[in-house]
Amino acid sequence: MKSNDIKPGPELYQKVRGGFIADGTTLAAWCREHGYNPTNARSALMGAWNGPKGRKLRRQLAEDSGVVRALEPRSAVSA
Repeated sequence: MKSNDIKPGPELYQKVRGGFIADGTTLAAWCREHGYNPTNARSALMGAWNGPKGRKLRRQLAEDSGVVRALEPRSAVSA
């Protein structure tokens, strides 16, 4: 799955939670470490919070949980 193909919903939420558990942590612990409210993280993953900040959080959660691999910054792409 590519980072820009991240589709919110229950399946993504479960995959992200599972990814963190497989790494020996939890979604709630990740949220505490990064200063996010777990309810906001869930809303971003489910698609209820779908503005720029919600999409950014969804991408970060998917990458940090191992659901998607991190992409190079878009500015680093050569023409």
